[in-house]
Amino acid sequence: MSETRSSFHVPAPRADGASTGDPATDGPGDPGRPVAETGDTDTTASPSGTHTGPQAAPGHGERRPSPAGPNPYRSGAEAARAARWPVPDGAEPPTGAWDRQRPRGGEPSGPLWPVAEQPATAPRRGLPLDDDPETFTFERPAWPEPPADGTGPRQALAPEPDTSVIPAATTGAPSTPSAPGLPGTPAHGDPWPGDHGPTPSDGFSYWERRPLPTGAAAAPVAPPVPGWEAAGQRVVGRSTVGERPWEQAEEEPPAPPAPRQREPYLDNVKFVLIALVVTGHSLVPTLSAHSARSAYLFIYVFHMPLFVIISGYLSRNFWNSNAKTNKLVDTFLVPYVIVEIGYALLRFAFGHKWSLTIIDPAWLNWYLLALLLWRLSTPVWKRMRHPLPIAVAVYLLAGLSDLPGDFSMDRFFGLMPFFVLGLWLQPHHFEMLNRRWIKILSVFTLAGGAAVAILIAPHVKLGPVYYKDSYADLSLPWWTGMGMRAGLLVAALALSAAILALVPRRTTWFSDLGTRTLYCYLLHGVPVYIAKEMGWLEYPWLHGPLGVMAILSSCFALAIVLCLPETRTVFKWLLEPRLTWLYRRPSAGARSANS
Repeated sequence: MSETRSSFHVPAPRADGASTGDPATDGPGDPGRPVAETGDTDTTASPSGTHTGPQAAPGHGERRPSPAGPNPYRSGAEAARAARWPVPDGAEPPTGAWDRQRPRGGEPSGPLWPVAEQPATAPRRGLPLDDDPETFTFERPAWPEPPADGTGPRQALAPEPDTSVIPAATTGAPSTPSAPGLPGTPAHGDPWPGDHGPTPSDGFSYWERRPLPTGAAAAPVAPPVPGWEAAGQRVVGRSTVGERPWEQAEEEPPAPPAPRQREPYLDNVKFVLIALVVTGHSLVPTLSAHSARSAYLFIYVFHMPLFVIISGYLSRNFWNSNAKTNKLVDTFLVPYVIVEIGYALLRFAFGHKWSLTIIDPAWLNWYLLALLLWRLSTPVWKRMRHPLPIAVAVYLLAGLSDLPGDFSMDRFFGLMPFFVLGLWLQPHHFEMLNRRWIKILSVFTLAGGAAVAILIAPHVKLGPVYYKDSYADLSLPWWTGMGMRAGLLVAALALSAAILALVPRRTTWFSDLGTRTLYCYLLHGVPVYIAKEMGWLEYPWLHGPLGVMAILSSCFALAIVLCLPETRTVFKWLLEPRLTWLYRRPSAGARSANS
């Protein structure tokens, strides 16, 4: 405990021979008894400052006489009334002002603890114990000693006026008069008011709950108001000053955290890519034109690799929740079977032979099976120390084998490095592209890629940009094929980085459309296939730069329509069925772990 002095201490032996109730000073004999035990109520004080009747509270009920004469603050009747025991029913629990008060001027400054053992008498209401081991188990700060004239540090420690502090008179509680020279001190110098309402707190009470400040409320707090200065006041809006613990206001529950907003950046990228997917499929009937072939070659170099990179990035935490694991069936296998049956019916309706091969995906359906296999392999790649070099090696060696198209195995290995790169990427990698000089460089990169595509389009085959053919199918030796695949990998990464740098990161008019690209991918094949079968894409004016621009504009409009929320409302039951009956309900332990 710190060397904090108490206003009440062990009294010294009396000069007139009267007992103080302390065996250490009185010696053997019967200590004095309380007034309540004798029944004598004559407490008239003599001019010399000693009581003529039975003295009150031996050892505790007597204040040290002032050097100037009798105690000017408390009469004998009040001392006897405050010393009665037991405490009446309804008494307040101690709140700090009962057992700690700053010393007054004129009292000794030396430490008063430990002292001689006190007699086993019950404590009395209004008269504090110096240290109560049942109440305080920590060191109290030592307050600066005020001067004897009652000025100085006491005024320095007083907090600034607070408009939230109102007098007790405004709330119905009686106001307490102040003694001269001691502002806020009750009448007769009694620092512990008897029945004047709740006992004020000094901020260190065992019974008191102080809520931790949060946010703007966590400002520096002024020192606690002393008991004699806080008497008769109550702080509005606080629950710790001038209020009983059972009268404290209930703390408001913390506000729920704001829902996490969806990042619009990746949605913007996905919409741009899905529009390019629709454009690429629509340019096939016009590939005999140089302009259409150049645009087709330029788009196919990067648009599917970048789509796979985004899919890998969004698959980083795919296995951390049961809902995402269920999507392997809900949004991949079930839509795959439905779309396969739909395309078989569509081909049969246009006079083609009926053919339905579930294991060999038709046309654009390969992406669903390949993405399913990539996500199934995610835990393996995340366990590896250097997954990206291994994926590149597998990508180069896969060209040595003639991989079948069943279950999209050829595309699975042909686009594997892009998916693993997406798993490796972190948000700060995308932020590195958000720099002005990188954006300027990206413009020149896209312009250079388009120029190269225009130059080489008439002289190269389109097979390599499908990322599935073996070196033998391309009629290339293995060393030339590996060099070609390595160069194609570098070109795809360069153009993908340029697109990522130039796509806006803020919320745009097409950000919401980018959240429903699955519907556009699975449904756009129907109108494009109908346009091809009906010959709408074979008009002569479409075989030129103007036709490329017309097809590009029409495909962007079709992508917008297929990404609308109304389209999802119509086809959600078909493309995103809720198969909750198919899965086991997770156990309580698994649910708590996922939450």
